[in-house]
Amino acid sequence: MTGLPSRPTAVRLGAAVLAVLVAVLIPTGPAWAHNSLRAATPARDATVSSAPTEVTLEFMQRLDPSFTTIVLTDAAKRKLATGEPVVTGATSTVQVTDTLPNGTYTVAYRVVSADGHPVQGSYPFTVADPSSTVAPAVAVSASAPATPGAAAVPGGGAGAGVLVAGAALALLVLVAAGLLWRRAARRGQR
Repeated sequence: MTGLPSRPTAVRLGAAVLAVLVAVLIPTGPAWAHNSLRAATPARDATVSSAPTEVTLEFMQRLDPSFTTIVLTDAAKRKLATGEPVVTGATSTVQVTDTLPNGTYTVAYRVVSADGHPVQGSYPFTVADPSSTVAPAVAVSASAPATPGAAAVPGGGAGAGVLVAGAALALLVLVAAGLLWRRAARRGQR
């Protein structure tokens, strides 16, 4: 006997590694299904030539109208007047009640999906109306919370972080399995 792992042992080890990879990388139902922002008008980091009269946010999943909040703030982080959010399926819209002068604004949102998962985030946009004589306001950082307790969430979710962590774990498992196999192979050559 050469001391190498037998074929059944190698097959079992390979199956175990594959099972770990599948368990880590294949999404599961509700835990993976968090809602995220699909589109926005005005768009993230957009420069618009005329002040918007409404802000529309479209999400990946249907929203719960009772728990949908959209807040618009100026560069000084002052909350601006808007109407109540109107929710239709996965889309929520608020009317901007005042005319926005040139400057940078932040849209902050906190919504709850129909499945009960809360999602929050914020993004800036700029009004640069050439017919307006008001000087542009100072830009607000995209990562600064627009409202107390509201965190900026790039991409609207933690899906990328879960994938990176899963890939790192899978790589660790593969390296450990390779080292164990190599060690067993060396023992067999003695």
